Amino acid sequence: FYSLGLGDPLAVSGAHGIGIGDVLDAVIHALPEKEKNEYDGMTKFCVIGRPNVGKSSLVNAILNQERVIVSNIEGTTRDAIDTPFKREGKEYVVIDTAGIRKRGKVYENIEKYSVLRAMSAIERSDVVLVVIDGEKGIRDQDKHVAGYAHEAGKGVVIVYNKWDAVEKDEQTMHTIEKEIRAQFLYLSYAPVLFVSALKKQRIHTILPVIDEVHDYSVLRIQTNVLNEVIMDAHKGQRLKIYYASQVSVAPPTFVLFVNDPELLHFSYKRYLENRLREAFGFTGTTLRILARERNR
Repeated sequence: FYSLGLGDPLAVSGAHGIGIGDVLDAVIHALPEKEKNEYDGMTKFCVIGRPNVGKSSLVNAILNQERVIVSNIEGTTRDAIDTPFKREGKEYVVIDTAGIRKRGKVYENIEKYSVLRAMSAIERSDVVLVVIDGEKGIRDQDKHVAGYAHEAGKGVVIVYNKWDAVEKDEQTMHTIEKEIRAQFLYLSYAPVLFVSALKKQRIHTILPVIDEVHDYSVLRIQTNVLNEVIMDAHKGQRLKIYYASQVSVAPPTFVLFVNDPELLHFSYKRYLENRLREAFGFTGTTLRILARERNR
């Protein structure tokens, strides 16, 4: 109180006639202004995956320079490393992370710290690259790792790395993508890229897809257009949808005002989500659909 120039704290409501509102105003006035994030306005993306899938090599290939330690030893990258860069007039920040293991296999404190840093990197990112080792194929850990990004509502791109090491013919890419779709059912919206960080093959395809996913994650739909799509798609009899509104982005979140929220079952929510994707795209980004009773 003295430092804020309010005098004796016992006199807050006494002789000085100062109320709680005055105190709060003075406190807020004394607080330092919120610092702007140095990465504001940049597209932030992180690279996640289980240990030794080639995340650091992929970062180096995107940057076209050796900025991150590359090693065949699992767990070489222990921390999250932020690297801002510019490409064709656009600004990005790539966040390399330590490999994520299943929680049940995280024994050492340093490994626990690495997982926490990876989770923090996901939270700070706009788009998440989920990297799969093309030599070893899809593992349960891959699905576990990808689940973090999906649950966080981030834009997701699946990157099948070490494509140069895969024996292939004209059907291989289609076959593997079909397998990925079957293993990652909850990521049906995520684009799949086949690259080789070591040989720098198809690396040029990554940033354009990141841009596309980021644009969709912040896309806002006009209310009248949204309602036209929802009402045209709605075939329910017991469930009545009166009105739809987009309430936020990253991820795009929609609220349906209905007669009874309990009637919006998961399967029907998925049906409406698919109709929204058909109408507006939303490549690489999860959608959230919420139901609210109209009189609320």
